[in-house]
Amino acid sequence: MNVDTMRKVDYYAGVPLTFLTTIFQKLTHTVLPPKRKRAKNVLLIELSEMGSAIIVDPAMRKLKESIDGELYFVIFKKNKVSLELLGTVKEENIFTIDEDGLFAIAFSTLRFFKWCREKEIDSAIDLELFSRFSALLTGLCGAVNRVGFHSFHNEGLYRGDLLTHKVSYNPHQHIAKSFIALIDALLSQKQELPFTKRIIKDDEIKIAKVDVKDEQKENILDIVSKYYEGFNKEKNPIVLVNSNASDLLPQRRWDRENYAEVIRKILAYNKDVIILLTGAPAEFEGAEILTKSVNDKRCINFAGGVKFLQLPHLYSVSSFMLTNDSGPAHFASITDMHTFVIFGPETPALYGSLGSTTPIFAGMACSPCVSASNHRKTPCSDNQCIQIITPDWVFNTIKPYLNYNTK
Repeated sequence: MNVDTMRKVDYYAGVPLTFLTTIFQKLTHTVLPPKRKRAKNVLLIELSEMGSAIIVDPAMRKLKESIDGELYFVIFKKNKVSLELLGTVKEENIFTIDEDGLFAIAFSTLRFFKWCREKEIDSAIDLELFSRFSALLTGLCGAVNRVGFHSFHNEGLYRGDLLTHKVSYNPHQHIAKSFIALIDALLSQKQELPFTKRIIKDDEIKIAKVDVKDEQKENILDIVSKYYEGFNKEKNPIVLVNSNASDLLPQRRWDRENYAEVIRKILAYNKDVIILLTGAPAEFEGAEILTKSVNDKRCINFAGGVKFLQLPHLYSVSSFMLTNDSGPAHFASITDMHTFVIFGPETPALYGSLGSTTPIFAGMACSPCVSASNHRKTPCSDNQCIQIITPDWVFNTIKPYLNYNTK
């Protein structure tokens, strides 16, 4: 199911369903008041963003250390693999919802409700930003403690009144801190309105690093040597370029020819560098167009070159990565590799990588134009916030990292 269809279903079906569910729940709780429980088996709900599964990790680790029970997670099937990068949640504690169509979603949802009761879920944390679908999952999963962002007096963000712990979403702080605020709300010993009334410090959102073995690094270098004849790991620094962006927000894409120009500048500046164009196997064709545009043997189409779970291994042997604002910027944050991330309709202040990173952001008067209040849907068809960023600007930003032949 495409993103726009999902948004429409979430609105036209989600609003009345959350309204009716709210009435049913309040009537039921009037007759049979739920017994409050200390959080033990906690479910986190984050469906649609692979990058968010990384950004939420500091919050998950805090929660894991604070409860005497199990951590569970529900996510769309196609995004599950992102949870496996750090392994904070056990494989058997992850439930996937099939998003291939309405019937698939409905069937998966019914299975999910059964699964929650089998796992004795007592607490649910909705990490989504005002999604009605996730609100219904939270309200009907059987949890007595239900935490999430509540609209309060914000018009147009209605998704019922199904939460027991209502957190005020703060659009002026990094989303990782907002996730921490959700955890704080669940763990709080007193009721607040809204949660959470404290300062969340920067050191609370430090990302965990993955441990990459020397053998894993050597395996990646062997793969690279098959793509580039004469590759020498001591002489040829690897630079990664990810020119892809998800269909969720196509306005994030920087023009392919701009990437080509930057790549040509990199190759001209450092005669030893090799460029790997990364991406999923399905993105091979787009990467091939860029490869042919650059027309240099040191620019290699590497889309599908490694498996997803090998990405940290690739990042660990690379000098840096240039990327659109998309999942790879967050996947790379669990390693020490530096990333340069091009932002346009979103802001690094809220969605910047938690790793070693340099955002490239023009900060135009109209940007960021996507937010929780518009469900990340912008009417813009002329993304000047991205177009204003020139190849020279990007190259001059990454140039200091090209003065070394090795990492």
